[in-house]
Amino acid sequence: MKTSANMDGIYVTTEGLVTLEGRARDLAFVQKARSHQQLAGRMQSSMRGRGLTFEELRNYLPGDDIRSIDWRVTARTNRPVVRVYDEEKERPAILVVDQRINMFFGSRLAMKSVTAAEAAMLCAWRILGSGDRVGGFVFNDTDIDEVKPHRSRNAVIAFADRLAKQNRKLSVTSATPPAPEQFDVVLGTVANIAHHDHLVVVISDFDGHTARTRDLLLKLSTHNDVICLLVYDPFLLELPKSGDIVVSGGRLQAELALRQSDVRRAIDRFARNRGRELRAWQRKLGLPMLPVSAAEETAPQLRRLLEQSAWRQRRR
Repeated sequence: MKTSANMDGIYVTTEGLVTLEGRARDLAFVQKARSHQQLAGRMQSSMRGRGLTFEELRNYLPGDDIRSIDWRVTARTNRPVVRVYDEEKERPAILVVDQRINMFFGSRLAMKSVTAAEAAMLCAWRILGSGDRVGGFVFNDTDIDEVKPHRSRNAVIAFADRLAKQNRKLSVTSATPPAPEQFDVVLGTVANIAHHDHLVVVISDFDGHTARTRDLLLKLSTHNDVICLLVYDPFLLELPKSGDIVVSGGRLQAELALRQSDVRRAIDRFARNRGRELRAWQRKLGLPMLPVSAAEETAPQLRRLLEQSAWRQRRR
């Protein structure tokens, strides 16, 4: 089956990613507790400013308007404290898109790298359509491309072009060794930029995640809204019961004897333990971690996931 952004499920094109603009208009995004709106744009959020409704007191951060400092509380606590209000105001969005060799896998409809690129562009077009600035980082095992947040179609198209170029570099015959540490490098860069009041969308299979990854997400989510789109392929969850398969990590190949029960159990244990760990992160960090399958079309799937998340938020 072909999707709108690619012809064969293996690679994307700039033109195909641009055409996703029309499919992003009806996406309804989730709301966090308190007043943050995720991917909503120009809606209520806890922003620096002199709004209408008092929200909370928090420590002063570089860049805050000094007029928002509560001098009485500051004098009492001996540290600068600001008053935060609900205000209709835009906020910049940063998309973080994984295009490492680990994303170059797909057993059915598309490669995980293709699904990640499509999800990123659906988010980008939706954010721009809401009137907010959008940019981000596209990274592979060697390179990190940045597009600074802007409120323009040209900026989103430039981001699509960076995505397509990195996507086309992926190959099972690549001589570049996998670099799992690149994930933390990019998140560290984002954490140094997004000090507060940003929307950060991380789109990856989270391969190579570490305790450092968790700490960086915690740092980002303290003063920003963070959404994680966990891209996966259902192959590991539905292993064939017989036969052997050959998998490649870029330069090396390995044969998996699925007819052997101990091999099947080891792979199943790995997949389930990884899933449990990431779900524990979601509970601990309090941020949405939405699973996006590379075996289904991206747009309807993302729409369904976000609607379900919004329903769960309303019930709390």
